[in-house]
Amino acid sequence: MKEYIFERKINYYETDRMGVVHHSNYIRFLEEGRCAWMESIGIPFDILEENGITVPVLGVNVEYKYHVTFNDTIEIHIFMKEYNGVRMTIGYKVVNKENGNIVLTGETKHCFTNKDLKPINLKKVNPEFNEKFKLLCY
Repeated sequence: MKEYIFERKINYYETDRMGVVHHSNYIRFLEEGRCAWMESIGIPFDILEENGITVPVLGVNVEYKYHVTFNDTIEIHIFMKEYNGVRMTIGYKVVNKENGNIVLTGETKHCFTNKDLKPINLKKVNPEFNEKFKLLCY
């Protein structure tokens, strides 16, 4: 599995006065998708944390292309762009399922740390998790 697709329906409370999804909500949608993606590869965030590993967000970069409104369904296409055991960059393409419009493209950058937020190398700390992440790279 190189790409994971997470689907969700837009709720009314996620829209603004213009009836479109407020731009800040897309960051939450990406996180929802990222959490589902991590579960699908067998490394949910709670398992990482039980193993003393955290995955903080270092940066978010998105480009808004089109809008969605209440009751639209979006597909969030999630894929690994870069991974080296210490850092990873995850790519996203959000698509309106009904009409195929690309709603957003973007990426989030992450690193791996211990519980004290000290950077770690997953290759050394947990080779099993490292191998699972490596399998996601193109």
